[in-house]
Amino acid sequence: MQIGLVGLGRMGMNMGRRWLKGGHEVVAYNRTYSKTEEITKEGAKAAPSLKDLVAALKAPRVVWLMLPAGAPTEEHLAELAPLLAKGDLIIDGANNYYKD
Repeated sequence: MQIGLVGLGRMGMNMGRRWLKGGHEVVAYNRTYSKTEEITKEGAKAAPSLKDLVAALKAPRVVWLMLPAGAPTEEHLAELAPLLAKGDLIIDGANNYYKD
């Protein structure tokens, strides 16, 4: 399976590593590019921007967001949504309050 991973904090980085160990193809993006470079050493493909992340994924695309709840997630969704097509999937892994 191929997956785009946005957000390489503690949880996102470990999810990416687990997917790589499971034989999945991970295309990774983080606003701090050094985190992206870190996971490429373990086999992920680097995406310097969200546009590059989308371009590197085969349709239908799966993009998993591992960002803090609130503004960071909303900002990334606003930038990402216009780049995707019908049938693509965004998974929001933020730690939102369950009623949100």
